[in-house]
Amino acid sequence: MVLKARRFLNLLLTGVLTRNEFGGFVGFHPALCVLPAGAHARAEATITSRFGKIMPPFMTAAILSFVPVLSLAEDRRSPSYFFTLVGMLCYTSMLAVTFAGNMPVNRRMLEMDPGTVSGEELIDSRRRWDRFHAVRNVLNFLGFTSALLGALAEDTNDRPF
Repeated sequence: MVLKARRFLNLLLTGVLTRNEFGGFVGFHPALCVLPAGAHARAEATITSRFGKIMPPFMTAAILSFVPVLSLAEDRRSPSYFFTLVGMLCYTSMLAVTFAGNMPVNRRMLEMDPGTVSGEELIDSRRRWDRFHAVRNVLNFLGFTSALLGALAEDTNDRPF
């Protein structure tokens, strides 16, 4: 039962994280590009500032939620263990891309003056950030899919709990 509870928390955290990242990728970030440069820069700064406080602990919690699932596994050679480990590695790689790619762009966007920033500079920064974010979304999708496969491959001996 402990493993099922840990697995549930892992899938909940990684599922919400993946959905959030995908929603930003296809939803609100593209919508910002139609705003005038000043409004776009203010919106980017507001979103970046807010997510800068929320996402680090959330991403960390999602990655750390794999640890108890992996540590409670009975067979470290099982498909369940393998897929769960791959999922953790995908999310860890996503966090590395965040630190190496997205965060420098975020810092630059927070430094931009909404009153003087050119639309071209803003769009160039947004495109650079979006390329890193696309990689992160692929890693999130692969990580969540792997976590799901790990849960589905778990040997439960057809017990309900």
